[in-house]
Amino acid sequence: MRVTRRTLAKALVVAFVVNLVVMGAGAALAYEEAPPIPDRIVGPDGETLATGDDVQAGKAAFQRDGLMNHGSILGNGAYYGPDYTADALDLKTEAMREYYAEERYGDAYDDLPAEERAAVDSLVKSDLDDGSPGDGVIEYSAAEAYAHEQVRQEYVERYHEGSNARGVPVDMIDSEEDARRFADFAMWTAWFSHTDRPGADHSFTNDWPPAPAAGNTPGASAMTWSVIAMVLLVAGAGVGIWLYSSIDLPEPSTEGVDVPHPDDTDLLPSQSAALWFVPVAALLFLAQTLLGGLLAHYYIERHAFFGLEEVPGLGIDVLQLLPFAMAKTWHIDLGILWIATLWLGAGLFLPPLLTGYEPDNQARYVKGLLVALVVVAVGGLSGIWLGAHGYFDGDLWWILGNEGLEYLEVGKLWQAGLLVGFVAWAALAARGLKPLLDREEPYGLAHMILYAGGSIALLFTAGFMFTPETNIAVTEFWRWWVVHMWVEGAFEFFIVAVVAMTLVSMNLLRRRSAEKAVLLEALLVMGTGVIGVSHHYWWIGMPDLWVPIGSVFSTLELIPLVFILFEAINEYRALVGSGESFPYTLPFMFIIASGVWNFVGAGVLGFFINLPLINYYEHGTYLTVGHAHAAMFGAFGFLAIGMATYVLRFTVSNWSGRRLRWAFWLWNVGLALMVFVSVLPVGFIQLEVSFTQGYDAARSLAFYNRPLIQSLFWARLPGDTLIILGTALFAYDVAAKLTARRVVDDPDAVITTDGIRAFLDDD
Repeated sequence: MRVTRRTLAKALVVAFVVNLVVMGAGAALAYEEAPPIPDRIVGPDGETLATGDDVQAGKAAFQRDGLMNHGSILGNGAYYGPDYTADALDLKTEAMREYYAEERYGDAYDDLPAEERAAVDSLVKSDLDDGSPGDGVIEYSAAEAYAHEQVRQEYVERYHEGSNARGVPVDMIDSEEDARRFADFAMWTAWFSHTDRPGADHSFTNDWPPAPAAGNTPGASAMTWSVIAMVLLVAGAGVGIWLYSSIDLPEPSTEGVDVPHPDDTDLLPSQSAALWFVPVAALLFLAQTLLGGLLAHYYIERHAFFGLEEVPGLGIDVLQLLPFAMAKTWHIDLGILWIATLWLGAGLFLPPLLTGYEPDNQARYVKGLLVALVVVAVGGLSGIWLGAHGYFDGDLWWILGNEGLEYLEVGKLWQAGLLVGFVAWAALAARGLKPLLDREEPYGLAHMILYAGGSIALLFTAGFMFTPETNIAVTEFWRWWVVHMWVEGAFEFFIVAVVAMTLVSMNLLRRRSAEKAVLLEALLVMGTGVIGVSHHYWWIGMPDLWVPIGSVFSTLELIPLVFILFEAINEYRALVGSGESFPYTLPFMFIIASGVWNFVGAGVLGFFINLPLINYYEHGTYLTVGHAHAAMFGAFGFLAIGMATYVLRFTVSNWSGRRLRWAFWLWNVGLALMVFVSVLPVGFIQLEVSFTQGYDAARSLAFYNRPLIQSLFWARLPGDTLIILGTALFAYDVAAKLTARRVVDDPDAVITTDGIRAFLDDD
């Protein structure tokens, strides 16, 4: 089947517009259908127990003090602590049972006979069913008012006074008042998780979390759309394979082509400057993996590190010095930073390789961008610590300090700095690609690189659509625009564009063939992955129409992943057939590994946990951890390292890839051990507990302290150790290679016309 680039480009524009329309309408609906924040919460005598201001102040405390990276809210966040929505609902239900057991029978609930416990259970469910707000007021029964105060006391003890058993440092929330307000916020999310949405037979969260005692069980739509998704899975896989075999997309090949050798290529000043992105990223990567090892160990010793409760010689409490929430925050941000750093560096290194063109002062600007990136990284990571420890007054805590939302932890100022950095990168890439941009069609490969980079910046702006005062449901709506659409939209687009340009620079793929492949895969990514973000909206207070939409598009996301997997297989064949003389073996290995892990992490594990009925019980468990690590590090991380290896191959003399090969296998084996020996088994056991005992039990401290679960946490040690060793070896190798840098060959380089003409030649 013959498909032209122009046709694919038109289809891509249509898909992009459709995505904007659908998600724009979804944004308007999010504000309209978000669970209402009440003006007041009152007891049976009309006494005000809490106000809307208290709820919003509790949300601010939740963000400021990093509680989303200790536990989760509505299933989103860290899995070390409880899910605050499920926890508050469970505590509320237990307290109401005790209240009615004492009031009706004068005894503790557990000491009542079965028929009396059943009567109490019925009273509790009846209270929880009758919760619709009227005129901005939530009216509690006496049992609910009692339960609300019990949860407040519990949260003051846990999050203000501290708890070594839970890994909570003293003054995690600075004041008792703020801890009480955080409880008000958690109780409000519990309220709309069990309260029916007006005009519907299910709650605002589609009856999530699973809590049979509170009346929360999966609805019919979760079952129906899970079945439909399974049908679509088979159909989608078939369509993906058919498209791949039907559309003429020439594959990379080393036969009959003149592969340029790195040593025979001039090194231009801007490329030498772009090299310095690699050691910066290596340091960030090493810090991230060390923190990852600490985080894994915290699940075993929540207040110590291999028996050490204090820093030797300093008398500083380990838990107070670096609590889980702070380490988790830095771990996530460092992961984003080192991957982005390598992609930005590679994106600035490739244009001169294709064009031989060096714009005036390009090297100076590239160095300036790197310095700005380091400033933003250090400022953001420092601001997180300062903000969480109360060093900023007023609104400065979320502007300069810690905004406290997973993946968007850094303050708004630093986020703005990253956005400016993306824009500056696009401008520098455009300067380097100018000879190509002037001569190719708007759907050419150079344009695709800029579109992909621009889409990353565009989607990042969604992070500026909310403040700490914004309704948590609306906040989560916009946050997932950034998090998911980066991963399933812009990042995937960027991946295929950069890999295609890399293959073209190796002379393994002609430009027109590469452009067609990028356009087709971008079309599939945009057509499925962007709207596919809606599977994150099922349980956060958004309307239930997202269940069918999210089910369909999340399943169809498999199609572009099939394409990417096939590309990895064909790239592997090209690699095997290349012989030992092929100079780009190592970058190819990382690109291939990226495609395979992308299919495993995002495809296999991602599809499994995104079935609505599975996700209802699984949401916010260790199965998500397995999916996230395999997809983020396995796919995007390996690609970034592959591009770094490609940059090093051109910029280092006396090349040796021995240490990088060792690092490659240490990472792959370590990631496989971590995911399949430890993380996924914990997740499956957690899923079973959620099925049988309820979601709060699956996220409880008692679950994590089970002997079997503790053994599985220890089983993660070999995999984590291999990953850390691989990263340390990578960092050492980068440092060693910097001492053998090639000298810039032609500081006054001009356009190499013959090279551009060859690049622009038709197939």
